[in-house]
Amino acid sequence: MDFNMKKLASDAGIFFTRAVQFTEEKFGQAEKTELDAHFENLLARADSTKNWTERILRQTEVLLQPNPSARVEEFLYEKLDRKVPSRVTNGELLAQYMAEAASELGPSTPYGKTLIKVSEAEKRLGAAERDFIHTASLSFLTPLRNFLEGDWKTISKERRLLQNRRLDLDACKARLKKAKAAEAKATCEGDTVPDFQETRPRNYILSASASALWNDEVDKAEQELRVAQTEFDRQAEVTRLLLEGISSTHVNHLRCLHEFVKSQTTYYAQCYRHMLDLQKQLGRFPGTFVGTTEPASPPLSSTSPTTTAATMPVVPTGAVLAPPEEAALCLEEVAPPASGTRKARVLYDYEAADSSELALLADELITVYSLPGMDPDWLIGERGNKKGKVPVTYLELLS
Repeated sequence: MDFNMKKLASDAGIFFTRAVQFTEEKFGQAEKTELDAHFENLLARADSTKNWTERILRQTEVLLQPNPSARVEEFLYEKLDRKVPSRVTNGELLAQYMAEAASELGPSTPYGKTLIKVSEAEKRLGAAERDFIHTASLSFLTPLRNFLEGDWKTISKERRLLQNRRLDLDACKARLKKAKAAEAKATCEGDTVPDFQETRPRNYILSASASALWNDEVDKAEQELRVAQTEFDRQAEVTRLLLEGISSTHVNHLRCLHEFVKSQTTYYAQCYRHMLDLQKQLGRFPGTFVGTTEPASPPLSSTSPTTTAATMPVVPTGAVLAPPEEAALCLEEVAPPASGTRKARVLYDYEAADSSELALLADELITVYSLPGMDPDWLIGERGNKKGKVPVTYLELLS
């Protein structure tokens, strides 16, 4: 118990000394040991890294989960070390509503069939979003959070310890300065030749004794200063090494940023592919966008020139148009132009909607070209002895 009381009293004394030194520095009444410029730059870069990491982390969380209530709930689950419950994405919820609407309004009607197809696409979009959130959280958010909750806490702890060591060092410097000033004053008084005829010759003895006491005080203050300087230098080196490690943190965050961009690219590519497939499926439904009993293929006289050009194969000038059932045959007989053919790499698999289109496999190379009057969203593709229309959005033109 005595030992604990002594330690408590010692800690209280140290705390009081540091508080006095800090207060005097704020009021300009005490000298402060300044760190070198390189060390100050390291501190500024570390603070900037921490502040921007916090901002990027918070905004990325908003991007992945816009609902603030859901974010608070997930935060509480993480702090309680409990598994976050699975949450239905907005796309999956919309798909559920559309499927229920189709079931109630009639799944055999054009509107019901379209609702079912769109609900399936929205469900796939929701699943892609779920995968993106999971991947981004692991590859990007988790490393940022680990830095703030791990490395930065260690750096902050060592910086506070360095601040305490500096206050101790400056307090020792101030104590030594005062002790030397008192010693010099006592020495000057002791050098005066005493007048033993005075009634109080003991003043000379007291002055000599005071000088000896201040000599001891100076020696003690110098010893404490050496110890404080050693501890300060050691702590400054430890803190410097941690601050220089911020460069490694930047490299790690750069790698995580690349992973985040990669996952985001994959997510949007999946969404784009799903919507293209949905648009292609909806285009096959007769009467999908026109809720009347008119025939799906109106007479030629009722179509506009633009519609005719988009729905019928284009042949060179002077060629004879074949009946619709022979459209594929005419396409095969169309010769490629003498110049203007290019190589293209297929980005995604594509299933031909009819015999006039060419089925595609991802990563294969085909020859493509355009004919006068063709829809700009389509090209003629050739693979071996097969030929057909291919969508431009599924291709990467090479040369």
